[in-house]
Amino acid sequence: MLLGLYLPKLLPDMTVAVVEAIYPAVGDTLPAGDKILDLSVDLGSGFRQDCPPISHYRLVAREAVRLRSIHISPGEACAPGVLMAVFGDDADPDEIARPLRFATAGIVSHPGMWSARVRA
Repeated sequence: MLLGLYLPKLLPDMTVAVVEAIYPAVGDTLPAGDKILDLSVDLGSGFRQDCPPISHYRLVAREAVRLRSIHISPGEACAPGVLMAVFGDDADPDEIARPLRFATAGIVSHPGMWSARVRA
């Protein structure tokens, strides 16, 4: 069975999220609880602030899966609902049966993020 990972709307005013890090490679098997990717959301364009309202999030698999294909890359800005990755076996049909179950956690910025490498 193929499972799709779609970008969730993490905040009500979110229009895009930037892909900061992708952890598995195509073909990797992830146990439940393994990290998939990190995202950042910048709400600065919609609100006047003294400091930029940027939040960072990590998506974590809630079920054991194998990464079949990835449709995003670090630094890419994605809109909510975009298909980011497909999980399943090569023997599975080409139609996605359901969304992947995942958890979302707020995180702090770290050196492995795409934006941290760009600023360096």
